[in-house]
Amino acid sequence: MAMETALVAGVGPGLGLALVKAFSQEGYTVLAAARQATSLEGLAESPGSGRVIPVDCDVTVPALVDELIKTAEQHGALRVAVFNAGVFKRAEVVETEPAEFERCWRVGAFGGFLLGRAAARVMLERGAGTILFTGATASLRGGAGFANLASPKFALRALAQSMARELGPRGIHVAHVIIDGQIRSPRYSRPGQEPGSDSLLEPAAIAETYLALHRQHRSAWTHELDLRPWVEKF
Repeated sequence: MAMETALVAGVGPGLGLALVKAFSQEGYTVLAAARQATSLEGLAESPGSGRVIPVDCDVTVPALVDELIKTAEQHGALRVAVFNAGVFKRAEVVETEPAEFERCWRVGAFGGFLLGRAAARVMLERGAGTILFTGATASLRGGAGFANLASPKFALRALAQSMARELGPRGIHVAHVIIDGQIRSPRYSRPGQEPGSDSLLEPAAIAETYLALHRQHRSAWTHELDLRPWVEKF
């Protein structure tokens, strides 16, 4: 694969890193973006046949997002952009500070708009590309104590729908993935969730689905799908 890039915004040790690995293994040059991506241990070491480039970026700053896309294009045509960023602090509504609510919204919703807009602008020049957004259970329903998460996730889902309807007829595949359950990470070690069990969403398995979405033929595009462990109630 010559001179093509993938971009993952919101890279951490869980799903973000798995996405970077999945697209690198496909031969893409992958820009791995996060507030402190360059500090993530081992990220610069290519986990596949493609090159991985860590980039520090605050997705809530328009100029920085535009520069991120420009950097991606310098390494090759941007073929896929994944928005995986988000922050969340659980709190009851009456205890939620306005600044904290705004911060969660700016990262989770405004950041998605900025990245989606910037990626779409360069992809439209070629009439091809994939833009993927990471959603959550909170994309569909707001739970008690989760206003800080549900509000930006609802907005991100609406953004994805609007973009899909605008950009699909112009060759850009926009999809929204609802992660309905906990993603495995070192923080979760309750009984039944030990390494090797499958009661949590495996980051690598999720990443395979994102890759499959990107590979879909445009005659049969998926706009939205949900992923959950087999034991998860819904």
